[in-house]
Amino acid sequence: MLPNIHKSLKEISKSDDFLQTTINIKDNLIHFSYYKTLINHEQFHHDLLSFFQIPNYEIKNLDDLKALIPIDGIKVTSNLEEILQSLVRGSIFLQLDPHLNEGLIVGIADLKLGHRDHNDTENEYSVLGPKVGFVENIDTNLNLLRRGLVTEKLKFEELIVGSMSKTRVVIAYLEGITNPQHVNTARQRLMDLDFDVVFETSLLEQLITDNSNSPFPLFLSSERLDRIMYAVLNGEVAIICDGSPSIITGPTSLFSFIISPEDYYLPWIMGSFFRLIRYFGITFSILATSFYVAILTFHYTVIPRDLLGPIIESRANVPFPPVLEVLFLEITIELLREAGSRLPTKVSQTLGIVGGIILGQAAVQAGLTSNILLIIVSLSALASFTTPIFKISNTIRFLRFPLIILASFCGGLGIMIGLMFILGHLLRLKSLGAPYIVPLFPFRHNSFSDSFIRSSFTLTSRRFLTPRPLSTKRYSVQKNKDIGDDYNNE
Repeated sequence: MLPNIHKSLKEISKSDDFLQTTINIKDNLIHFSYYKTLINHEQFHHDLLSFFQIPNYEIKNLDDLKALIPIDGIKVTSNLEEILQSLVRGSIFLQLDPHLNEGLIVGIADLKLGHRDHNDTENEYSVLGPKVGFVENIDTNLNLLRRGLVTEKLKFEELIVGSMSKTRVVIAYLEGITNPQHVNTARQRLMDLDFDVVFETSLLEQLITDNSNSPFPLFLSSERLDRIMYAVLNGEVAIICDGSPSIITGPTSLFSFIISPEDYYLPWIMGSFFRLIRYFGITFSILATSFYVAILTFHYTVIPRDLLGPIIESRANVPFPPVLEVLFLEITIELLREAGSRLPTKVSQTLGIVGGIILGQAAVQAGLTSNILLIIVSLSALASFTTPIFKISNTIRFLRFPLIILASFCGGLGIMIGLMFILGHLLRLKSLGAPYIVPLFPFRHNSFSDSFIRSSFTLTSRRFLTPRPLSTKRYSVQKNKDIGDDYNNE
């Protein structure tokens, strides 16, 4: 026996925003059921109700009713689950007889309500290049991606994730380029999820990641259209979640988080220079304060004689050991950063400038820290912001603390032990089943042309081997050289 649709609709009508109305049109009673908070009311009146006033049109069955309505995607169904899911997504259910288990599903959801109109890249700004970013509407994001990659090879697979949220999640990939193994892995992990509400791709990333206990992000998350296009072109899988302005891609490598799209809009020499600056900044941010603790606690004999005097003078009135001094400043910086990120923009800027100056000067005058350490911690904080991806910046901030603790116990040996643990952890990490620190391990010399430096376009005509693409060729180098030769000969 089929479930009673009339009884089910009566149950959900307990919600005040669910309406059930009946309209008499030429001796035909048409019963409407819908959530008034989800439908597009302008489309409801102009594209639906207005066509019921057509004269000399007789409605005998649901097929006649379907032919009358000028809206695509109308479906005749008696499946109760499908009807209920369509209603909560903004569809209208039409019936000629409310006691029959059959009716029309008409999709007129208001897709723009609650979504922002502008799509600037607020969190991944660059001076050069396009400023187009994604928004919280998945259909808009799919449109942007489809317009950016104008090829029939771009495929979308839609899944429903979340037992209560019923969130639309789309897997995007290039057929013939993306390795099917990665597509199958992403699809299987999404289908195996048993979660109630999926709010955003960051939550989705934690649920399908290869290692949820790692501080390193194993999926690259970005709101920039050009970055996601570049990842998909290289054979990676993109996962798009409704309600999220960010898209995650994988399998990715650690070096992908250091690469900025702006590197490719500059000459390769300048792009390589700025990329090396980022690597230096990351190294300095992780190791600077731990080296300060190790040197002043165990290895003060390596300090040059000319520098020893200023350090002694700077720490003359500081009653704490170096480790407490460093932890005090590091935690203060983190407090200022967290407070600034939670406040309105204008207030947070004032807090960062005034708070940093006042607290830093007061800490030095009170003898809680030294001038030299204040400079080191400030530079370390600035260096952590050189990464173009916010999530890897958080990882850098986190890694400083265990290295500081190890340096306070074992000095330089403790730092080396900590770095070995980090390296061992990185060797074990995988992203969608692929090694995380390619091209270092496994060693791929062909991928070094666009990892530590950004080489000329004549050396990057092949795709990365990290995602194991089916086709490695991107463009023809010889053809581009011939064009340049023809121009020079003229």
